[in-house]
This record gives sequence, structure tokens and C-alpha cells, in this order.
Amino acid sequence: MGKKLFIYGLIIALSIIADQLSKNLILQHMQYMQRTAVIPGFFDLILVYNTGAAFSFLADAGGWQKFLFMGLALIICVYLLKEIICDGFGTVGKFGAAMIVGGAVGNVIDRLIHGHVVDFILLYYHNWFYPAFNIADSLICVGAVLLVLESFFHRKNKPSA
Repeated sequence: MGKKLFIYGLIIALSIIADQLSKNLILQHMQYMQRTAVIPGFFDLILVYNTGAAFSFLADAGGWQKFLFMGLALIICVYLLKEIICDGFGTVGKFGAAMIVGGAVGNVIDRLIHGHVVDFILLYYHNWFYPAFNIADSLICVGAVLLVLESFFHRKNKPSA
């Protein structure tokens, strides 16, 4: 059990490190709203700040939302960690949960240090733009997909009533 828990802890740690390193590199080398083409017509780097949640939800709420989002993230992380430790998920779900925890902690670190989340990945095609995001957001999304997939295949044996 200890070796398996170590693997999920390692996923969480590596997720946080990758997220924070990427954000620090962007902050060191780009100015706010600076945009640099990586794959012209599809993928740019852009430094923007998000005080809200996904798609800048509640970004203009006045500051209280920072504490709401940090609190929600921590509650979700505690729940997911409990499920990893107590075998509430199968292997795929544990990987997904670890990715979500790593991504959520990465964004909480941003809120604590900067007061907002650092976003820098911009995907677009002609006049269509996906909102800027970061490594943590990607980890959270992929982790959520893994948890959904897990829910289709992992059935925990529960006693009958």
C-alpha cells in the first residue's frame, strides 16, 4: 500500500512542480498581455491573470472569491486524498484524483502568492479563441476525464441493504 501511495504522491508533487515552474518561466520572460506565437494560427503564449474560476467566472466579484475558490479547492483536495488513501477509486481514478489535487494546489499557490491565477496557454482558430489556461487547469481537466471514465468501469463492492 505504501508504494502505491508514494506513486500518487509523486504525481501530485510533479504536477505542482511542473505547473509552478511553467508559470515562473512565463512570469520571468513575458509582460502582462504580451503574446507570442508558438504555432501561428493555433497556439500562442500570452500572460494573463485570472482572479475568478474557470472562464473567469466571478473575476470581477471584488476579491472575496479568492478565498471561496481556495476553500473549495482545499475541500475537494481533502476528499480526493481520502479516496486515494482509502481505495475509493480504482487505478485510473487514483491517477485522475492525483492530477486534480496537483492542479488545484498549483492554482491555490498562485492565489496565495499573486492574488490571482497565472494563465498563459492560448488556443485559437481564426476568430475562435479558447480562454487562456495553464498546466494546472490542464491537469484538472484530464484528471476529471479520468474520474468520469473510472466511474463507468470501477464498481466498488458495497454490501446489499
